[in-house]
Amino acid sequence: MELLLKYFPTLTPTQIAQYTQAVSLYEEWNARINVISRKDMEHFVLHHLLHSLGIAKIHPFLVGLKVLDVGTGGGFPGIPLAILYPEVSFHLVDSIGKKIKVVQEVATALGLTNVTSQQARVETLEGQYDYIVSRAVTQMADFYKLTKHLLKPVTNKGDKRGILYLKGGDLTEELAAFPSATVYNLSEVFEEDFFETKKVVVL
Repeated sequence: MELLLKYFPTLTPTQIAQYTQAVSLYEEWNARINVISRKDMEHFVLHHLLHSLGIAKIHPFLVGLKVLDVGTGGGFPGIPLAILYPEVSFHLVDSIGKKIKVVQEVATALGLTNVTSQQARVETLEGQYDYIVSRAVTQMADFYKLTKHLLKPVTNKGDKRGILYLKGGDLTEELAAFPSATVYNLSEVFEEDFFETKKVVVL
């Protein structure tokens, strides 16, 4: 947990215990249902926990918000963010049933009462959320088209709403149609080499 505490020194004992337990839970589930590549599993804290928490470094969540995690896979970035923000509601969605089963089992084992999950395609979802998070599911143009109906409308000038998207590589061409998008380099937040090309796109 030294790596997480390096960047999140104010984690509570409960949160440290949950992140620690998450590592063993994912090792156990991954041996049964391959939701994370075995190579990645060797660097689980760096590649999955810390990478997911990059969103929190760029755009912290306020108490009471509703966040949708689209294409969550085994629960990323939703599960790590839900541990960090116990007073924010997270709804994790993926079209693959076995991945959602892992999400449900992990969330239950960790005692995450702020997490719900669902097997569904995003275009069939209803409801509205303050933020939509995801980790490189598809091109931003396609992602925005599929998810924009799920964002709460901005009713007051100070309202904060939007998409927080973990992506890598050169995004110039992909984001050309989104002049309001802001790209943050995670290499400016985390010093590990893994984050050299990793970014958070805020739209």
